[in-house]
Amino acid sequence: MSKQDAGYDYNRYRILLAEAVDETKRLELIELMIREKARDRLEAQRTSDRIAMTAATVSRILGPIAGSRRDSYKFD
Repeated sequence: MSKQDAGYDYNRYRILLAEAVDETKRLELIELMIREKARDRLEAQRTSDRIAMTAATVSRILGPIAGSRRDSYKFD
């Protein structure tokens, strides 16, 4: 069962459930679904981390630029 790696696909799980005719197959299906949910959560966390790192980098790079532009528009 674990050879198929198509993510959460309703038709795929429906087929796997139909094939789970004994206790061993049902347990394999349950383990597969648990592993895939864990994988999806890990991927979501990695995406969130990448976005946060990108935002921090952009802020660090543009921070001094934005600050210098603000200063140049000051009228005394």
